[in-house]
Amino acid sequence: MHLNFIDPMTILLRQVKITDPRSPHNGLVKDILIQDQVISSITDHYKGKADQEFDLNQVQASPGWVDPFVHFCDPGMEHRETLVTGASAAQHGGFTTVFAMPNTNPCTDSKSQVSYILQQNKQLPIHVLPLGALSKKLEGKDLAEMIDMHQTGAVAFTDGLIPVQSTLLFLKSLQYVKSFDGVVIQMPIDKSLGSLGLMNEGILSTKMGLAGIPAIAEELMISRDIELLKYTQSKLHITGVSTAKGMEHIRKAKKEGLSVTCSVTPYHLFFTEEDLKDYNTLLKVNPPLRTKADQKALLKGIEDGTIDCISSHHMPQDWDAKTIEFENAKAGIASIETCFATINHLLPKLTDEQLVSLFSTNARTIFNLGAAVIKEGENADLTFFSKTETTLLSQKDSKSKSANSPFWDLSFTGKVKGTFVKGATTLF
Repeated sequence: MHLNFIDPMTILLRQVKITDPRSPHNGLVKDILIQDQVISSITDHYKGKADQEFDLNQVQASPGWVDPFVHFCDPGMEHRETLVTGASAAQHGGFTTVFAMPNTNPCTDSKSQVSYILQQNKQLPIHVLPLGALSKKLEGKDLAEMIDMHQTGAVAFTDGLIPVQSTLLFLKSLQYVKSFDGVVIQMPIDKSLGSLGLMNEGILSTKMGLAGIPAIAEELMISRDIELLKYTQSKLHITGVSTAKGMEHIRKAKKEGLSVTCSVTPYHLFFTEEDLKDYNTLLKVNPPLRTKADQKALLKGIEDGTIDCISSHHMPQDWDAKTIEFENAKAGIASIETCFATINHLLPKLTDEQLVSLFSTNARTIFNLGAAVIKEGENADLTFFSKTETTLLSQKDSKSKSANSPFWDLSFTGKVKGTFVKGATTLF
């Protein structure tokens, strides 16, 4: 069932379990009354009436989830995804805020393009915030006008799918964002190593006859960027970490007190290079799927808190881009709708607080979004979920415009139940 109510006077959420480490009601089952998008009352049993009431027994509520790296292909590639379809898919995945990569046509390298995303955002059911480009036209040569974009509303800065290769330019970008306490996001790929690679370099790539992308292409980039971070004392977020040694570099940098954070995708946690044995183009991604040892190291990084966030790296592709020889297929997975279910299923021992930190509170802190604490007097921005119900998403039920997902028809323990965002309650 799908219900959508825009801006009622009062909304009552009955008997919902509050899961928010920052809330005084964390772990308790309460009635939450929302009035004009503000939490006005949290009680054991609210005796008054509301314009709309929802019985959320056996459901958990957390601060709204954040995905810091998605590709909505708008403007310029709307045949793959639009801001409207991407936002719908994100909401279906439980996210109330997402960061849109700048890899569009035209790219988001100016305040006018930042303004375009923010104007469109006003009509969307969730918050879609623009990531500004680090370099002009994403060419990796000259710095983009980051201060202009920041003042207009860019939430962080990255060249997205085209990670900055120039050491000097990346150094300058880290220095530049310090003037406004900004964050640089980098996907760690040294493109000079394995530039023609199609999968993880190793015995399996040799057996399959496919050019490989070595793990060192990631590890060297992470090592370089951490050294530049140490030199500048700025803020760096590394997204899409896929190797054990890369994970270790980040863990060490954190222990040294550097402002480095990181995120990992659900598919790097779920699949390995061995799943490519039948040349499944749906599993062609960048960075590539790695070894079981790498996967194990990432899962450990989740459990010990080294990994700060889960990021879907939602990357829609059209049918022609995937229904083709592996060598010619484009990289990417449409993964935002199954993101939570995948993580909850893989890591059932994670506490409620760990899950909410991974999906919400850590990203809100890293990118200065505001905490969205579930307590009286705070603005309501909520995600509803169950750790025990089952998710079985089929292609026909997907909200995304593209269908390049290897997660269709797989059964996962964990289900998104809905959101409260921008004054609207949506339940699935």
